[in-house]
Amino acid sequence: MSPTSTSATGSGALPPVAPEVLAEAVGSLSARLLKKLDAATSACGANAVAGADGSVSVRFGEDAAVTLRPGPSGVVERAEEALCGCLLAPRCLHRAAALGACPLADPADRGPEATPDAADPGPDPSPDAADRAPGASPDAAPDPAPGASPGAAAPARAGAGGSGPAGPEPATPAQARAGVALWGAGAEALAAGVVAGGAVVQAELLRAAHTARLAGAPRAEAAALRVVRGLRGARERGAGHRLADLTAAFTELLRTAALLAAGTGGAAAAGTLRRAYAAQGSLLVHGLCREPVLTATGYGGVVTHLLGADGFAYSLSDVRPGGLARARGAGAASVALGGGVLDHAGLSRAGLRVVGATVSADGRLGAGRGVRATATPGAGWDEQPLAALFARPAAEAVSALLAPDAEPGLLGCDVEVVGAAGEHLLVRELSRDAGVPAHAPLLRLRAAHPHPELAHTANLRRLAGHPGLAVRVLGRPDPDRAATLSPLAVGPVPGAAYTLRLPPEWRGRADLGYDRLQGEHFPGGAAPGGAPAHPAPGPDPLAESPLWRVRRLLETGVAGGRRAVAESARGPEAPAAYGPLRRAGFAAAADLASALVLEADRRPRDVFGRLVDATADGYAWAWLAAAAHLGAAQRSLVAASWC
Repeated sequence: MSPTSTSATGSGALPPVAPEVLAEAVGSLSARLLKKLDAATSACGANAVAGADGSVSVRFGEDAAVTLRPGPSGVVERAEEALCGCLLAPRCLHRAAALGACPLADPADRGPEATPDAADPGPDPSPDAADRAPGASPDAAPDPAPGASPGAAAPARAGAGGSGPAGPEPATPAQARAGVALWGAGAEALAAGVVAGGAVVQAELLRAAHTARLAGAPRAEAAALRVVRGLRGARERGAGHRLADLTAAFTELLRTAALLAAGTGGAAAAGTLRRAYAAQGSLLVHGLCREPVLTATGYGGVVTHLLGADGFAYSLSDVRPGGLARARGAGAASVALGGGVLDHAGLSRAGLRVVGATVSADGRLGAGRGVRATATPGAGWDEQPLAALFARPAAEAVSALLAPDAEPGLLGCDVEVVGAAGEHLLVRELSRDAGVPAHAPLLRLRAAHPHPELAHTANLRRLAGHPGLAVRVLGRPDPDRAATLSPLAVGPVPGAAYTLRLPPEWRGRADLGYDRLQGEHFPGGAAPGGAPAHPAPGPDPLAESPLWRVRRLLETGVAGGRRAVAESARGPEAPAAYGPLRRAGFAAAADLASALVLEADRRPRDVFGRLVDATADGYAWAWLAAAAHLGAAQRSLVAASWC
């Protein structure tokens, strides 16, 4: 079975596998073989050998070898593409272990025969937004997608979302059944935790994910796949694993499954496999900035943020496999819209008149055959409609962006540089009337993409070297950190004497991911009136609050399962564990945490010692309630930190 020639060895040679193929292989094993599956899976990755014909062979001793022959998409999508030479095949431990060692295929990588039909008049090569890693960090809970609205949640987009807000669409019967299956699998996986979330638990999640795919609920499928990847990373102790990310993935999975199972919020909870584009007619859009995109799954590219004359946010993206090299090069690539009249560097500083435009619900412009585009001069940041982004106080804008039902978006504000603080740049917001108010809180600017090959970090360091500099900033507020903004572009503050001096061809803005600030871009001498005082950042209301106790309890459940949460109530400090929460005014958080611990320890049995309720439904509901409340409380604290 060994190939005659090899091109790679080890786990890196293994091809991606479709979730349903792995789930079927695990489901066919006997109870005796299931007990051996985790050990067999961890041991077989190093034995993979890639052949010149595209196949991969995994040998198990002298008597058995598994051959994987991926299809044209490079993914093992059918059962017959994974063959074993032992007598028990295909219901053998070798085949299930080899498939279990393979990485899970992304929905975007699947062949067309595995993809449910979806109408889409234009290409959308970008991967799922949840796979987008901020600065190449491990993929985690949902990160704000490129192209999201830079303002507060807007009403339905005319032409793309109807003429006005519409009520939530109910889930289809198939989606509701998929939600029930996902909830059951997710609840059992949560009760097991990382410590017991092996191949069998993961296979049940994958089977439920496939059910969601067939029901037309790709968002629910993606949520289940993120949990499986998180469990794999935690059990393998991968370098990119973060328990907080897996906790967020469980929260998203249970929330989505609950909505689908209840039959409510069908379209929002199910998502769409590919963005649905609707005719918008003619549009005039103005470039705001461009942002490099780098994902944990090997995609790279650029997204250019745009603002329409109607005040709505739009975007145009070019994201494909290629990683860092493509993220760096795509910033100057031609725009794939209406004949490519501009590149992304030009579009971020110019305008575009689009005829026959097609737009998705989140503002992405489609590139259908009937779309025609013509370049226009565009507008500066100090001209309408772009100037409106910088008109509101930052605290007011952030409060709207962090509202429960708001779309993630971009924030514009004028600030004065204070200085560096570790990896962050400290600034204060400029008052519209009298400079920097004494009571203005210190804000932290954090590199949007900290990869050293991108320009964000180097540009922030240059800015930190000019205390007192007035800067206009456009960025994305961090929903998980107090008073923190991830800047995407900067420019001079209109009317300020000590501000940036950018070349005319930059049109008053510098894209921090692509343009590199140099000495000639800064004013000479020191700031008028001297450099501002450089106080240490004040207390972080999020880090200092006793909500960390709830967060630790939720993460304990993810890591150790239901048993670990129940054990947390048996220590000597357990009775007073949530007293600090109540004294700080977080009575609801204390009640929900206590209810979670009680539910974790509730295992009623009949007179014969058998469990009366063997499901994990009650425990999963208690965990999800505590997680939802924690998320809302943290958002409120983050919004307050900007005031």
